[in-house]
Amino acid sequence: MKNRICVIFTGGTIGSCSKGGTVGLKNEHKSALIEKYTARYGQSVQFDELRPLNILSENVQPSDLEKMADCVRGVDTDKYDGIILTHGTDTLCFTANLFSQIFCDLPVPLVFVSALYPLDDDRSRGVENFAGAVTFIKSAGFGGVFVSFQNYNESCKIHLASRLVSATQISGEYDSILKVHFGEIVDNRFVYNQNDCNPTFEQLKAARKACPAQRLCMDMLTIQAHSLLNFDFYRFNDKKPKAIMVQLYHSGTVCTEGEEANFKKFLVYCKNVGIPVVIAPIDSNARIYESALGLPEMCTAAYDISFEMATVKVLLALGSSISIDKVLKENYFFEKLH
Repeated sequence: MKNRICVIFTGGTIGSCSKGGTVGLKNEHKSALIEKYTARYGQSVQFDELRPLNILSENVQPSDLEKMADCVRGVDTDKYDGIILTHGTDTLCFTANLFSQIFCDLPVPLVFVSALYPLDDDRSRGVENFAGAVTFIKSAGFGGVFVSFQNYNESCKIHLASRLVSATQISGEYDSILKVHFGEIVDNRFVYNQNDCNPTFEQLKAARKACPAQRLCMDMLTIQAHSLLNFDFYRFNDKKPKAIMVQLYHSGTVCTEGEEANFKKFLVYCKNVGIPVVIAPIDSNARIYESALGLPEMCTAAYDISFEMATVKVLLALGSSISIDKVLKENYFFEKLH
């Protein structure tokens, strides 16, 4: 145990303050987050600080993600027990899933920390989330990418970054797919969640192959299934995406009857204009509804991963010129549930 952690600050609400009802970024050279942590928990850990950028996460660009990734790549992991990366909550899920792939073989824990409110707001759990990350790193003994997050009236949970799903609407709370978190912080110690879905410590300690897809492509369209969705509005006469992601209903279904709302008719159109379509999420162990029969034969199905993870995998495949099917089938950091 080195008792030394590298902290990468990137902005977000956890790096902001309230200004007359508006949340804005702070430009600080000495972290209020670390000061609040040491005031509450002591100075048993040395923190080295890096600040590659300072943005609100909703404004993140591909170049910003590259700066974050390059900063992580530049950390000498032999000197640290782990890395903490502060991030805004709005796009936390995307970056966490992304980094779980490109840093799947990281030898030390990389833990994302966020806050729904600035640190100067009494409702903020930023310090608690940071403390949870520190506690987890000190006890881990394995590498990988994780998220430390405390929802309202709950303990601080540790999530596999590859299984984090989008925040709940309005409240902004986070959970893992199937609501199976990896562990939690209880009385200032990490408690593993012994669920059959979770990888064991032995599996986490085992060597993992690096993900060959490291670059993103933005030339993708995402469509979320909803009632009365008119697919006829999606026509690509001037400019077309390199791929289309369609988020199915929870049961792996989408409308396949009628005219404008008929997804199968849309798939025929996409095939004719040369656009690959990927559908997710789909549980390979679940019963298939009649409406979904034949869909996997007409497009690419992303089985047993979240829609968020499927999106990351497709963007990485497109950006790295690797087969979408190949990237979807790989299990780089325990993203697959079966």
